[in-house]
Parts: sequence; structure tokens; C-alpha cells
Amino acid sequence: MVVGAGLAGARTARLLHDEGLRVTVLEARDEVGGRTLTRPLGASTFDLGGQWIGPAQKRVTRLVRELGLATFPTFTEGTKVFLDGARRRTYRGDIPSLSIPQLLRMQLALMGLERQRRRVSIVDPMTAPDAERLDAQTLETVRARYRLDPATRGAMDAAIRTIFGAEAADLSALFFLAYLDAGGGFMSLAGTRGGAQEERVVGGTQNLSRRLLDGLDVHVGEPVLQVRQDTHGVTVQSRTLHVRARRAVLAVPPTQRRTIAFDPPLPAARADLDRRAFMGSTVKVLALYDRPFWREAGLSGEVVSGRGPLSVTFDNTSYSGDQPALVGFVVGRHARELTQLSTEARRTAVLDPLAQAFGPLARRPSELILHDWASEPFVGGCPVSLFGPGALTSSSHALRAPEGRLHFVGTETAREHVGYLEGALESAERVLTEVRNALQTTGL
Repeated sequence: MVVGAGLAGARTARLLHDEGLRVTVLEARDEVGGRTLTRPLGASTFDLGGQWIGPAQKRVTRLVRELGLATFPTFTEGTKVFLDGARRRTYRGDIPSLSIPQLLRMQLALMGLERQRRRVSIVDPMTAPDAERLDAQTLETVRARYRLDPATRGAMDAAIRTIFGAEAADLSALFFLAYLDAGGGFMSLAGTRGGAQEERVVGGTQNLSRRLLDGLDVHVGEPVLQVRQDTHGVTVQSRTLHVRARRAVLAVPPTQRRTIAFDPPLPAARADLDRRAFMGSTVKVLALYDRPFWREAGLSGEVVSGRGPLSVTFDNTSYSGDQPALVGFVVGRHARELTQLSTEARRTAVLDPLAQAFGPLARRPSELILHDWASEPFVGGCPVSLFGPGALTSSSHALRAPEGRLHFVGTETAREHVGYLEGALESAERVLTEVRNALQTTGL
């Protein structure tokens, strides 16, 4: 059986079903899809959760085709905007408009991170030179050595916050480097054309999970309360069901495993890892408009702001073009601060930087949606579970290892593209191999 019907759980369930195994899926939320969430808004449908696919993400690209779906490119034509406090600058290319000395310092920092991340493997980060020292430090400590000025630091902060939903001071330096290595480097994760934000799925990414689970035995609205192992199998108890299976696959992030009672208890290393994990903080902002006025002004829709509250913004117009839209992200500490404001103050907080970037028309969206992932039950944040200093040193070996008849799947456990749709699919392939080998070896 599979616990969790996000993309990793959905793909695992389908792969196991295709092996000829009987699979039951329990999902705590009232619908499948996990951290993908597609809703009709305005004249089209939009993703309130994960939405992008990069060119290096071959599994998800292949799956989109297999399921009869299609992708389309993120709009990138035109000039980009960099907001440096009260200053507004425009630029082209991948790096915001900075002075020559600022660009040199940025390049030195990126080159240094690139050298370091190539020495850290996501599969076993503790084999890296100086792994314990790196895991004892935050990313902020490592980055401070490059002595970046406020503008350059702000541009980098915008990317870090968007990728992780966290601050540089929150993240273990070792975890950060391993995460970069799994995704092909900092610029690959931060980029649009040629990067992780290159394409979107026509009709929305939640359709991936929906189609994968079509025809399977899926029960939604069934949060799992207890998982009990014995010598003959696994019993999973949800709100109204008791399900008996030979093996169970847990497709829930580490932070949500803390809500499940395990009998016998999970080993200390895995329990410690779950305890240390924390979710990124992300409020996704969708602003719908009657026309794409930024395109008319020669702007791509891409904005970078180191001071927030919006860290980055992109053109998010629908596939058909019938619903012009911008999408932005309030992330890290800015997300936590935003959620403390009144509804009207939140609206002002996100519309002010949009107006600074695109002009007064940006203040008048036909619809404005602020989706706070921290408030989502059984998710608790986005885009991914994170680790601060010390977590990997004590427990990294427990991240993917099966525990008896229990297997662990999810983008957090991926060996490639951690935190992305691709990572969810890669983890499902790994678990299929684990289950297949276990059944062939023991028959149980």
C-alpha cells in the first residue's frame, strides 16, 4: 500500500500496479496531488503549487507525453527588472543589472559555490571533503566570506529564498551544496530559459497525479494515524480504515511523518532526521489582469527583488493567452511576516512592488490570489523539507533506507532534482526497485 497521493506516491502506486501488485492508496487531504494544486481562475486554470519543468528533467517530460498532456514555454521575451530598494533597474540575461565590481563579486561567489557543490554528492553528502565542518555551518556563514555588497547579496537572496523558501542563515551549508548538485548547480535552479522554470504543463501539474491514479484504489480524506509492522506484514490505520498489506510505502515529507505513530518506533536516526526537518515558507501570488500590459511595454514579466516581500516575479499568462497573469513568490522570512498582516495589508504589500516594477496598472488586477502553503493541512509549507546545521551529520544515512517492510518515497529522498517534480518521479523508481528486490528475495 501507499500512504500519500502526491506525485511521488501516485507514480509509485502506478508502477507497483503495473507490476501486477494490488495497491491501496490513502491520502490525508481531500484530493490527490500533494504540493501540486491546479484551480480554475479567471478565464483559465493555474497552478497554486509546483508548476515548472526544466530541460534536464527527463522523467517528468516523458511522463507528460505518456499521459497525453503537453507543455509550453514560460514567456521570457523582453527586458527584466531588478528592484534594489527604491531603485528600479532593467537588464537582460541571467544576472540582474549590477556594476562591474558587483558582477565580479557575484561571479566569484557563484564560481566558489560551483566548485564546492561538485564535491558534494546528494546520494551520500557525508563523503564530501570537510563534510562535518560544512554541515556545522550555515550557508550564510559560507557566503559571508565573499563579502558581497547589499545589492549583490539581495539578488542572491532572492534566488535562495525562491528555491528553498528559506533564508541563507536557516540552511546547512552541506545540505545547500548537495541540493545544488542534485539540480545541476545554482544557475540551473534559478534560471528560466534553459533552467528549472523553463516550461509549464498545459492544464496544470495536478493532472499528473490525477491521471496516474485513475482507476486505482484511492481513498482521500484519510490521514494515517498509525503504522504497525509485524513479522507477516504492515497494518495502516487511518481515520476510518484499517488496511493490511505486505509492505507499505510512505510518500509523505519528513515533517509530516512526525504526526504518525509507528509500532515499533522508527529507529533513532530516522526519527532524529524527521524531528530536525522543517518546511520552506512560501506564499504564491497570482495576479490576473485584463491585458498583458508589461509585454506591451517590452517587459518579460521577470522581476528580482532582494528586499521583498516579493522575491521574484514571472509572466504566468495562460497557454492560450486568454488570461494574462503574473506570478510571484513571497518566501522565507517575508512569507512569515506577510501572514501576520491583515488581508488589506497583505494585498498592499504585494501590489506595491508590482507597481514599482510594471507601473500603476499593476495595482489593478482583476483577481489577486495569495496562497499560503504553510496553512495547507497535511503539507505545512513549500516547496520542500529542509535541513539546518547538524542534521545530515547525524542522520543523512537514514533518509532513503527502508525500515523493515516500510519504504520511503518523495522528492526529499530523491537522488536527482530534489524538491522538484522530477525528484518525486526519480524516488518512485528507486522504491519500485526496492520493493521488487524485497519480494524476489523474501517473497514478503
